[in-house]
Parts: sequence; structure tokens; C-alpha cells
Amino acid sequence: MPERAAARPAVFTIPANRSFADALAAGLIQRFGKDRLALARGRILLPNNRAVRTVTEAFVRASGGGLLLPRLIPIGDPELDERIGGALEPLDDSEDIPPAVEPLQRLLLLADFVRRDAGSATEALRLAQDLGRTLDSLLVEQVDPARLRDVADEAGDLAAHWQVSLERLKVILDEWPSRLAQMGRIDLADRRNRLLARLAGRWRDNPPVGFTVAAGITTAAPAVAALLHRVARMPDGLVVLPALNLSHVLPDEEWEALDPDDRGRAEQTHPQYHLKLLLDRIGVARGEVQLWPSAGRAASPAVRARAVANAMTAADFSDKWSSLKPAERRLTGVRAAEFADGAAEAQGIALALREALETPGRTAALLTPDRMLARRVSALLRRWDIEADDSAGRALGETPVGTLLLNIAATAAEDLAPTPLLALLKHPLVGGEGDDRVRWLDTVRVLDLQLRGPRPGAGIAGLDSHLGDKSAWQTVRPYAETVANLLARPISLAEFAGQLVDAAQSVAADRPWRGADGRMAADLLAEFASFHAALSTTITAEDAVPVLRDLLDRQRVRPPYGGHPRIFIWGLLEARLQQADLVVLSGLNEGTWPAAPSPDPWLAPKIRANLNLPNLDFRTGLSAHDFASALGAPQVLVTRARRDDRSPTVASRFWLRLQAMTGGITRETMLERLVGVLDDPGDVKPSSRPRPIPAAALRPRRISVTSVDRLKADPFAFYAQAMLKLRTLDPIDADHSAAWKGTAVHKVLEEWLNEDDCSPEKLLPRAEKLLRGETIHPMLRALWAPRLLEAIKWIEEQEREDRASGRSPLKAEVTGETAIDGVAVHGKADRIDALADGGLAIVDYKTGKAPAQKAVDAGFAIQLGLLGLIARADGFTGFSGDPERHEYWSLTKDRDSFGKRVCPDKKMGAKEFLAHAEANFREAAAKWLTGEEPFTAKLNPAYAPYGDYDQLMRLEEWYGRE
Repeated sequence: MPERAAARPAVFTIPANRSFADALAAGLIQRFGKDRLALARGRILLPNNRAVRTVTEAFVRASGGGLLLPRLIPIGDPELDERIGGALEPLDDSEDIPPAVEPLQRLLLLADFVRRDAGSATEALRLAQDLGRTLDSLLVEQVDPARLRDVADEAGDLAAHWQVSLERLKVILDEWPSRLAQMGRIDLADRRNRLLARLAGRWRDNPPVGFTVAAGITTAAPAVAALLHRVARMPDGLVVLPALNLSHVLPDEEWEALDPDDRGRAEQTHPQYHLKLLLDRIGVARGEVQLWPSAGRAASPAVRARAVANAMTAADFSDKWSSLKPAERRLTGVRAAEFADGAAEAQGIALALREALETPGRTAALLTPDRMLARRVSALLRRWDIEADDSAGRALGETPVGTLLLNIAATAAEDLAPTPLLALLKHPLVGGEGDDRVRWLDTVRVLDLQLRGPRPGAGIAGLDSHLGDKSAWQTVRPYAETVANLLARPISLAEFAGQLVDAAQSVAADRPWRGADGRMAADLLAEFASFHAALSTTITAEDAVPVLRDLLDRQRVRPPYGGHPRIFIWGLLEARLQQADLVVLSGLNEGTWPAAPSPDPWLAPKIRANLNLPNLDFRTGLSAHDFASALGAPQVLVTRARRDDRSPTVASRFWLRLQAMTGGITRETMLERLVGVLDDPGDVKPSSRPRPIPAAALRPRRISVTSVDRLKADPFAFYAQAMLKLRTLDPIDADHSAAWKGTAVHKVLEEWLNEDDCSPEKLLPRAEKLLRGETIHPMLRALWAPRLLEAIKWIEEQEREDRASGRSPLKAEVTGETAIDGVAVHGKADRIDALADGGLAIVDYKTGKAPAQKAVDAGFAIQLGLLGLIARADGFTGFSGDPERHEYWSLTKDRDSFGKRVCPDKKMGAKEFLAHAEANFREAAAKWLTGEEPFTAKLNPAYAPYGDYDQLMRLEEWYGRE
């Protein structure tokens, strides 16, 4: 026989100015703790597993000794993919409820459904996530899918894209239950509804022994509301709501205005809306709700709650701010800090948390939905050896094993491109441990240097062609082979997961599977294989990384116990039932807090309204409730940044409300100033122009003809290159630079002379072969080919004219050397020709413009003259004779055609040109190579166009000042 029902519903609230978990624990101990076994016979229904941990810790704090706890049972949170607590499972088999489909399996099955229309697995996965949320909305609100057809007719004309989405959704809703039935599964939200409905019925007929408390539950889902309706009317049944504003805080007029108006519009963004909806579904008037008798710890003045309620009032009532008494608008204990950017905000928060530790026993918490900000603060706290307890954890994709799997997928997807390949080889889990790791990194660094510049050909074959038998490549080649063919063809997700495991095992042995993140990754990949037969989703190279990243980021690696006992970092869910002495509310910008509403691509707003589903702004109301509740802490600091990483920000509507009602929250000016000076190095004295003066004995006595201009124009750059041995490195996977193009064309022209004796008919095929190379990007080929081929044709014509005049090519890329004033001058001539009269012509190919005659006259651009001096001194082996012509063959555009011969000796004659070059070289050598002249930076900036060493010389600090 059922026990007598309670005379009136037992519904309580714990105001925001009290710590919910501590007040709940203290009140239950006070009420039931006289009998040590009475607590153990009771049960507390909580919203999720995180709340169970919070309330457990509150009981430990309140007990002061040993205590037998009541059963703490989560009713499950579909948003967190949480199942209902095992204590609420049915005990009889006669009414068996099928198990819930696994969340990951459900996502992938839904992706199979939408893949029929989506273009890729990535797009299918994104649409499947949105579809899952839409299905959950229907299930949580217990909307019969069959109503879609009627509601669509009632909605009238919809835009074409909504019609398409609705038709697709109808088909899926027809097929999805059948698919689940074949598997013997149901949706998690559906199972939760059934379990809660059965539990409410069982407790109606046979109430359990001991007390039953439903605490901290704010969702107004019909199944939850029905259970709370039953609990509130059971003997020893209690419902305890968090931060419900009673009439002395929120006037009845404002409370009633939360209901839908004549047009069906409700104040769903109000922080009390979802609680009013819950009370309406429980069947309890706000006047029947009582204050919880125990205050617990960390309480702020009650007047704070009234001021917060006034600040968060609906827009229609905000005019009352002008007539409020000072006490009802004052937020004593709440301060604000505004920072220039996110980095400064994180620094300020870290300082505030650190300062809280100066008071013994004081606790402090950061509450923010911005995970990047939370991570920044956590990192900054480590400067004081504070490991904050970040309860939100990290996404699996951000852990070592997650980044390793992503690196493997990226390397395979990009066909062993240098950037992902080197990222994989340098990963901390690859290459062994200890001394083996050190040797491995030395090898990979050598390979890094060899892969600088434009991307080699694809795959193992391309790298073999580019690197040959170089030892570094041969050492890492087996590792590259393990991932080379991973995505050579579209494969199933299960096969992809299996190959990822094999590849990770090959490159990192068992190291990826250690620790909490390794075990989670292993379980996730094994889960893919466990239901592969039910999936048809295939993974291609384009999909691999985004799909894997999305699946990894859905998993959160929670930190173990052992963080700092008084510093916490909470997300909005974690903070709902707990408080600290100081709470920092951060990230108060629009789009962050509150977050922008997530769009629903499946149901039009009008359809959602006709189905009585919450609108897309409903979550803004939940976020507002979280914010208002957190403002009840004893001390509160609210912060925002004036700009993010991309652009200026807009202050949160919550921030603006507080500022408008109070006339300006008290500023935490000291904290703002501390952020500015914490890492301030003080007055910075700009560097002066560098003028190193090495001893004469240390100065080089050997110089390349191409370095003489640098020596004269920018002696410091020559010093850095020749004496410090510093060289700029090309980026990895770089674009084809002008230098690369020049080298490639020089190679073609060298082979043309050495192998074809400069036969005009054979040059064009060689150029076309260059353009067909695998390493040349199609965009570069399209833009460069017309210009290069026109210039090649010009060279052919020049060659025919030269041959007709009796000029013949001798050799290409010939090196030589001579001594001038005790300095060895060496260089390479692109080409040397024999003239009809026996003299020599020295040719330098230029893919860009030739040096101007003005530079030659000024004593620069004397490279050809120095090569002529080497030739005159018989410095080129196998050649003798005096150079009579010095020519630049420029392949760039000249007026309406490509190609031009420039003769720097034409103005003064060959002999005078050589004398001019020699005189200028002797002068430079006497100053900087055999003399003691300082190597002054940017001595002649007009002739020092390259900035390879500008950062080293700290150019911006002194240029223009000296």
C-alpha cells in the first residue's frame, strides 16, 4: 500500500548568495543526521555526474568526521552523453527497457543517413551533430515526430531551403526508429524519459524508504518535471532548486511577464524563465516555494541577490533602474576589470587568483565558458608553481596521443608533404626515449635542413628522388613508409582506425597508449571497430584530419585529483552547484558569454515554435542564470578584453546591464595596472648601429665575386655571413621563390650547353620538361610558363645570331679563382663563349633585371668585372685569353618582349671596365679584409636590398635615428 502523500509540495530554493552544495549538505545533516543511518537510507537525485562529485565534497566538508552518505544518483544529462544513474535502473525484467545506443555510434549512424545528401564525411558529421541535437530536442520535449507533418502544413509557406531540410528530416524520422530497432537500441534521451517515467510511477504506488531529495535540477523536460512533481509530494520528499528568485527578490509582475504573450513570445533569455517553466510543469506556484533553512558556507549579503535580479530584469522593466534605491542597485563585493586583449585578461585573472592564496584558507575560482582563456590562465599560474584544478579537462585531440594520431592522418592525407612529415617525426612520442631520443632528433634536424624550400614530389618516390641515399632520409624512411599508403584509397572508418593504431604502434611503439589519454584513445579507436558492420561511412584523404579531429575533440580527458586545493577553474556546468570565496567571471563578451545561439539547420524557427520547442535563445537564459548565480559569491571579479585575437570585441549584454544599473561597477584599477607592469622590462634603450671590428688576423682572405657588393653596401651583413657563418633558411614547403626559379633556369641552360652544345632546337624541349616537373604547383606553371617560354625563344634567337657571327659557346657553370692584393677572389661564370677574334665573352644569366649602369658607375655590380679579372689571370682551368665582352642576359620583360642583353662594359670598354672593377675591389679589400675598417650595418642602403640580417642588426631600433 502506498504511504500517505505529503500535505503540500515540498519545494525549496537555495538563493544565489549561498553555496548550493554546502547549504544542501548542511541542511540534510541538520534534518536527518541525528540518526547516523537515516542519511544512508536516503537518496539525492542530482543533474549529472559532476554534481555528484560536488555534493560529495560538500558532505565531506560539512561532516567534520565519519559519515554514511546518502545515495547520490545522477538523472543523466543528454548534453554530456551521460546515462541515468544505475540506482534508478528497473530491477524487474518483465518491463525491460532496451539499452541506449552508444553516443559515438549514434553520431556515425546519423552521419550515414545524411551522407546520402552531404558531399563529404566532414560535412556529414557536422550535419549529423546538428541532427542529433534536433532529435534530442524532440525526445526531451516528448514531441511525437508524426506531428511534423501537421505542423509543417500549419506553418504555411516556408523558404525553399527549409522545405528541403524538413523533407529530409521527415524521411530520417521514419527510418531512424527502424534502424535502432534492428540493433535492439533506443536513443539515450528516449531511454532517460522511459526510466524517469517508470520511476515516477513506481514511487507513486510504492514510495521508497527514507528521504528523497531532487537537488540542483533546472531542466524543465517533461519527464524530469513529472519525476520532480512526484518527489515534491512524497513523504520525506524534497525538491531543492538553485537560485530561484522569490517574490521579495523578483516582483510578481515581472515573474508573470515571463509567460508567453498574446503572440506566443516568451522571455526565454531571462535567467528565471526555465525555472518558471519547471515550476509550471511540476504544478507548484512560486508562492509555495520555501527558502532552504541552512545557509551553508560562502554566503554573501542577501541584498546582493536583489541587486542582481534587478540588473537581469526583462527589458520591459529596465526603466525601474532610474528609481531604484541605492541599496537595491549596489553590488558591494563585485568589482570589474577591463583589459586590452585576451593575454592581458588572462594575466590579470592569474594575479587575482594568486593574491587570494595570501589569505589562509581562502578559495578562488575562475568561471568562464572560454576554454582558451582558461588554458592561458592555467599556464600563467604555473609561474608560481600553482597547478589549478581545471575540471573541464582537455580535449583528447590536444593531448600527446591525440596530436600524434592527427599528425599521422595529416602526413598520410598530404602524401608525405614535408611540414606534416617533420611534425610527425619530431613528435615527443616518436623516436624512443633518453639517449635514443636525442640521436633521433639530431637525425630529424638534418632532414629538416634538407627539406627546406619548395615541396618535393609526392610520396615515397618523390622523397627518394629529392633526397636520394642521404643517411638522414634512409634512417627515417621506414617510419614514412608506415603511413605512406594509409589513405591511398577511400576506406571505412573501422579500417582507418585500425591502420591508425598500426601506424602509431610502428612509429612510437607502446608509448601512445600510456596514461589516461592513451587509454581513452585506445578505447575510442577500438570502439570504431566494434560497430563497423553497421556503418557505411568512408574516409578520404580530404576528410581524414577534420573527421578525426572532431571525433577526438568530443572526448574530454579529465584531470586526476591532486591539483591545488584552493584554486579552481570551472566551466558553466561545473560551477552550478558550488561557490568559492572569490569567483572570477571572465570572457564577458558577446559571442562568448553568452555564446551565440547554435543554428538548427533542420527545423525552421516557425516549426520549432509550433512544436512548442524552446527557441534558439533558450540557452542564453540558462547562461544568464549561471551568471546571476555566480554573482552571489562573497567576492566577485568580472572581466573582459576589449579585443580578441582578430578584432575589437563587443561587451556582453550581462556586463552592460551591470554597468547601466549601477552607474559603473567599482573598477579593480590596481589589478589593471599590475598587468601592465608585471612583465614590463622598464625603459628600453634602443640599440645603436652595429659596427663590429674583428682583428685583422680573423678577417677572411677569400671572397666570392657575388659577396663583394654585400661587403661594400652592407658590411655587417657580410660579417654575419662570412665570419659568423649565419645563413638564412628557406621555409619548409616554401613557395617557388625568384631564387629557386633562377637556379632551375640556370640548370636548364647549363645542361643545354654541356649536353646539346647550345643547339637552338633543343632548348625549348628542356624548358618544357622543367615546367612539367612534379614539384611545380599548377598555379605557378600557369603563371610562369608563358613568360619563361617567351624568354627561352629569345635565347634561341640570340644563339642563332651569335653562331652566324662566329661566336661559339665553350663551357657553362665554370669556376675559377685569382688573387688580388693577397685576397683570393673566386666565382662561377654562368657561361663563357669564344668570340670570332679569339677573345672571350663572359655571360651571366638573370631571370630578373640586370644591374643598372648607375650601380656599375658607383662601384657596385662588379661581379662580371671580377669574373673577367679571373679569366684574364687564367683562373678558369682550360681557358686562356682576354675577356672582351661582359654580358647580362636578362630574361625579364623589356618593353613589349622578353629578353635583353645588357653590357656593363659598353660605356667604358672592356679594359676600362676591368680596371674599374679591380680598383673598387682593392679599395674594399683594403678597408674590410686586410684593414681594420668596422663592419658598419647598412653603409649604403640603396645597394643593400636584402634584409636577411636586418633582425640581427636590430635595424628598426636605429635606422633613421643615426
